[in-house]
Amino acid sequence: MEIDTDKIDEAVLGLLWLTLHEERRAWKGLDWNALDRLHEKGLIANPANKAKSVVLTDEGLRRAEEQFRALFTRPAPRAMSAGRAPKK
Repeated sequence: MEIDTDKIDEAVLGLLWLTLHEERRAWKGLDWNALDRLHEKGLIANPANKAKSVVLTDEGLRRAEEQFRALFTRPAPRAMSAGRAPKK
């Protein structure tokens, strides 16, 4: 089996969004190899420091939200109009 590290990185970005605090900091308790790759891609600041969190770049912040929504949210339910049952 071959691991798709790009998919891993997308999931890690989504999870960073989940733990976001102070506008652009996220807990870095995730796979170090993935964090290093995200840093190499310019999506997060260097994770090799004493802080327990990592800073997302502008692009990283945008993509993290995008991945979080794509991977971890459900579509909004359709609104019922004028008492009609939703279409199936």
